[in-house]
Amino acid sequence: METQTLLNHYAHGKRDFQEAFLIGIKLVGINLSGANLSGANLISADLSNANLSQTNLTGINLTNSTLIEANLKGADLTDAYISEANLTRADLSGAQLLNAYLKEANFTHAQLVEANLMGANLSHSKLTHANLSGANLLNSVLTGVNLTGANLSGANLTGVELCGVNLNA
Repeated sequence: METQTLLNHYAHGKRDFQEAFLIGIKLVGINLSGANLSGANLISADLSNANLSQTNLTGINLTNSTLIEANLKGADLTDAYISEANLTRADLSGAQLLNAYLKEANFTHAQLVEANLMGANLSHSKLTHANLSGANLLNSVLTGVNLTGANLSGANLTGVELCGVNLNA
């Protein structure tokens, strides 16, 4: 699907883009709030400054994608693949990231307030100065994660794997 086709469909009220094949697509600043992109393939996509709030992104593949300053508030990213993605300053407040694969992702200065990361794999991710206050990290994997300056106040860290984590202030 081409970018313009997607935008035209969305402008005409279509919200179901389930299992769309959009590898390398450039959707900078796009508004897809409330859309269904479950199972979609967006490897190496550029979604910087995109509004994906309240979007169904379950099982989506965003490997190596750019989501700088993207709005993902309340989005459902359950079972999503977001490894090696850049989510610098992205807002994932209240997002569902259950069992998400987030290995080597960059969450520098990201907002993950009250996000549900239960069972997520964040191995070797960068969470420097990220706000994880009230986040649910139950049974998540944080091996080799950089949490320098991160806010973990009120976060649930029960059963979290913390081997090799950088917790410098």
